Amino acid sequence: MNKYRGGDEFTHDPMATLKQSSLVAAKKRLAISPELFGLNELDVMYDEEEATLWTFMNPSGRPSFTPQLLGDFRTWQAAISSSFGPDKADLRYLVLGSRVPGVFCYGGDLELFVSLIRNGNRQALLDYGWACVRILHRNINALDLPIITIGLAEGDALGGGLEALLSFDIIIAERGASFGLPEAAFGLFPGMGAHSLLVRRIGRAHAEEMIMSGDTYSAEKLHEWGLINVLADPGKGKEVTQEFIRKNSRRHVGQSGALRAMRIVNPIPLIELEKIVEIWAESALRLREQDLRLMLRLAGAQSRRVDGERNTASAA
Repeated sequence: MNKYRGGDEFTHDPMATLKQSSLVAAKKRLAISPELFGLNELDVMYDEEEATLWTFMNPSGRPSFTPQLLGDFRTWQAAISSSFGPDKADLRYLVLGSRVPGVFCYGGDLELFVSLIRNGNRQALLDYGWACVRILHRNINALDLPIITIGLAEGDALGGGLEALLSFDIIIAERGASFGLPEAAFGLFPGMGAHSLLVRRIGRAHAEEMIMSGDTYSAEKLHEWGLINVLADPGKGKEVTQEFIRKNSRRHVGQSGALRAMRIVNPIPLIELEKIVEIWAESALRLREQDLRLMLRLAGAQSRRVDGERNTASAA
């Protein structure tokens, strides 16, 4: 504790200061919401030394944004906002990856979409899309915290999975992973952020190419275009992310401030995202039955691939 003796003279007891500092740190740790570590489909770990929150999607079924996973993301974001920031626990980096072998995320809940479209349920489609873009918008703005967000793709990111990945400040991807917006294959378009994020990041020409073609792209190609910031060798994604954090930790204040300034210069309003969802929902309701069957076949193929990868990983 610092003791005042009059004038400008202070004496310093380093052991007492250390104890006080430890108590403050312990109090801040206790302030972290326990909800963060009890989510059903998100595995969360806090690295106090690097002030980094590591989160990995761990869905029970097909790796897509089901209502259950979206609910976990809403709780996750609220718990982060209440736990970290000035006078709370320290947070400098927020990382999102996936536990699913070979997959970051396949995006929208295609089985749910087909059910809602067949029933003509426009409001439910809107509610789903709005829930997605509201989560996305908070992430684009780094939850209004002085943090740097990192999307870690150790596998494929397609459709809404790629849209989610694009909402991070920094994208680290392993070579061999694939990225794309396959919605054009079944007569639809990506409605949860792709237009807004891609046009701002790589310009209208490349954005239209990715959205209209439905093609998949390699990590190397998207790194060449500037969408992916850092490439990692297969199996090295977490290691490269840890190294990125260590190398940049001393520059965190300046880098997070610069990113915040970029959001002011080139903002993405929530109303823009929500209006695109409305167009998406209207378009979805005009799909033909053959488009819906193709959507279900794609979901089935993705599920079989994931099941195979999980079985292989379990056997190993």
